Amino acid sequence: MSGVTPPGAPADDDRNRWLVLVVLCASLLLVAVDATVLHVAVPAVTEELRPSGIELLWIVDVYPLVCASLLILFGTLGDRIGRRRVLLIGYACFGAASALAAYATSPGTLVCARALLGVGGAMIMPATLSILRQVFPDRRERALAIGIWSAVAAVGAAIGPLVGGVLLEHFWWGSVFLINIPLMAVCLPVGALLLPESTGDRSGPWDVAGALLAATGLFSVILAVKRAGGGDLFTAGTVLAAGLGCGLLVAFVRRQRRRSEPLIDLSAFSRPAFGTAVGCIVLTVLALVGLALVAAQYLQLVLGLSPLQTGLRLLPLSLAAIGAGLLGSRMLHRLGPRRMVAFGFGLTAVAVLTLAVLGEHDRPAVMTLGFVLLGFGLETTLFGSYESMLSDAPPAEAGGAAAIGETAYQFGAGIGIALLGSVMNAMYGPAVRRVDGVSAADTEAAGHSLGEALTVAARLGGESGEALREVARDAFVQGMHMTLVASALLLLCGALAALRLPRDLCAGGCEPDEQRDAVDGTLLPSGITRP
Repeated sequence: MSGVTPPGAPADDDRNRWLVLVVLCASLLLVAVDATVLHVAVPAVTEELRPSGIELLWIVDVYPLVCASLLILFGTLGDRIGRRRVLLIGYACFGAASALAAYATSPGTLVCARALLGVGGAMIMPATLSILRQVFPDRRERALAIGIWSAVAAVGAAIGPLVGGVLLEHFWWGSVFLINIPLMAVCLPVGALLLPESTGDRSGPWDVAGALLAATGLFSVILAVKRAGGGDLFTAGTVLAAGLGCGLLVAFVRRQRRRSEPLIDLSAFSRPAFGTAVGCIVLTVLALVGLALVAAQYLQLVLGLSPLQTGLRLLPLSLAAIGAGLLGSRMLHRLGPRRMVAFGFGLTAVAVLTLAVLGEHDRPAVMTLGFVLLGFGLETTLFGSYESMLSDAPPAEAGGAAAIGETAYQFGAGIGIALLGSVMNAMYGPAVRRVDGVSAADTEAAGHSLGEALTVAARLGGESGEALREVARDAFVQGMHMTLVASALLLLCGALAALRLPRDLCAGGCEPDEQRDAVDGTLLPSGITRP
């Protein structure tokens, strides 16, 4: 299986395609877990390494920031030099960066290690999806494979805090990175033996300048979004990053339109199956990622649960997402892309509104129901969107298409934190700054976050501290309710946007991608390659 697979052709040995899926999902799981596993380890990292506020922010944010900005660069590079080659380099980079992060002795070293993890993640994520596109040329089988792949991605992000909580109960903070090394050590040789190599048509030179424009522009825009989400909305740094990023991305778009062999086929966004699917991914993640951060704070700071207990409470969401992924292929063929994605958006909106009844007292039954509906609806929406997007893209552009989908996911995450975080802050901050018996300096500090409010309340003690604690918790719950309502509105907008997706997969049972490939002589509808 070391030879290059022609675009659109099946893998050399179809018997190994499910083993290939296992390898791809195992590596994707680690990348997804790494995006959230550090959240629960932040207090331990702070105590051990003593980073400044800026250094701590970069320790947390540099991984998703670097990963998101490089997805298009490495996705299109895989189309050019080989997707397996890029994936294997990503494995090596991710493993080495994990070792560096686990044994970091200074904040600067940990920031560099997290940045290298982002580089490795950017190589791995689009490569897994584009190789999957090649290994499963039949759309029905590919739908099942994408369901498993997307469920693994969702579960990895969801169980990150749980994994981190378990490890921190018994080991030091570096253990959250050390777990990556054994699996990467297995994936590297197994991937070299099992994974098929595939590329695009390789016509024309690779646009290095365009790739750098896209990477720098995305880095700047996502940095501006993250700064805005952290409260620095109108500062000079945010405005400069946003202006630079938008300017570079405009230059990238103009460059791609002028080139005969562009990195990204921008005309794809005008096709309903592709452009609408990308938009649905952004809306789904935008509505929910800020909600996930609010949920973690609610469980730990309002209800007083430990990180491990918080991870266990979120477990029903993960299990429901797995179920939706496994049922996704059947739902897709029964409902079609349009109704499936619209149904997922609607179900997720119902889940969000169900969680809106939660308050300062623990209601585990309501919470479990809401998380089950949330996990199933979220995975249903993402499944239908990714499947429509990837199946609409020509096989030769699979890496670029996968990179666009993953970039949409990361971009939606950044926008969601900024937008929904602003909604939360607008409700929370003013309420906390009006507490009788508490000085203006203390209420100002308490207005930054619920965590700071509880710290100030513990320092004050007595009636003043208790009053601040009650006001802060009540304000947080009210802000959470407003954030949930805003999320539900965004999800309903997504359901309306999904109406632009194709109604059915293909009339008469013929798969659209196979139908297209049959026209240019690469692949017959039955999946038989033509000499």
